[in-house]
Amino acid sequence: MDIDLVAPELERIVDKNPPLDRIAYGMIFAEGPVWDRRDKQLFWVDIKGNRIWKWKPGVGREIVLEPTGHANGLTFDKEGRLVVAGWCARTIWRMEQDGSIVTLVSHYEGKKLNTPNDIVVRSDGSIYWTDSVTGLIIPGMVAEDTQQYLDFHGVFRLSPDGKQVSLLIDDDVYPNGLAFSPDESLLYVNNSIHRQHIRVFDVRADGTVGPGRLFHKMTGSEPGGCDGMKVDVEGNVYCTGSGGVHVIDPSGRLLGRLRIPEHCTNMAWGNDDWRSLYITTYHSVYRTRVKIPGVAVW
Repeated sequence: MDIDLVAPELERIVDKNPPLDRIAYGMIFAEGPVWDRRDKQLFWVDIKGNRIWKWKPGVGREIVLEPTGHANGLTFDKEGRLVVAGWCARTIWRMEQDGSIVTLVSHYEGKKLNTPNDIVVRSDGSIYWTDSVTGLIIPGMVAEDTQQYLDFHGVFRLSPDGKQVSLLIDDDVYPNGLAFSPDESLLYVNNSIHRQHIRVFDVRADGTVGPGRLFHKMTGSEPGGCDGMKVDVEGNVYCTGSGGVHVIDPSGRLLGRLRIPEHCTNMAWGNDDWRSLYITTYHSVYRTRVKIPGVAVW
């Protein structure tokens, strides 16, 4: 894999010639990768293909669920259950250990959600997700009900007991990827269409957030843009962008870019040391290695 070195600090994070292995291909719109540390396997979605896949080293891939309601972001909760941003289902849902599906959230203040996009679980068990409207308009992924009931694109939080849905952010045009800093004191949220930037929010003790401030403005003219986003244990932010994955230090300074041969959609840390970076593109899943571990998933 080629590396665009912008600042010398990138050499602490990734080798000059890191490996890039394609572990799966043939999807229509791969997204939402997440590593299952319990069974040592990777899950991801094919949004347009309407499937959830998993892949295990030495075993290969298999379909976990079909159809999925054109699911998008995936993560795990602290009990090891798959938690899903149900894009065209317009819900947040969970797969139980027995494979059954439980809807966690479908409405906010009596109104149906837009189309949940990306999702994370905090250490207290609360669930955060972005909620934009793309699943109402993109051909091949349109929800059955295409009426928009909320007049904003939001970032939401579900309380640890699953009883309270809170609106955290309502002033963005298209919130997409989100990730916490290693100590969970900061929440990063990116905008993937009009603004192509990352904002950062201070997280309060009750899980709400303060006002947002600009963290980084993405640049580049090659295919790709703000979409999936992850953070390593030193607080460096990895965000899909023009030409690949952009690596940004905790101050918001671009260190360089991991060049990926397809349009990147998202990424996930994985393997026992959390130093493998799994990257989804529209049609493939790639794996590379870095020097600093990523923030682990439950």
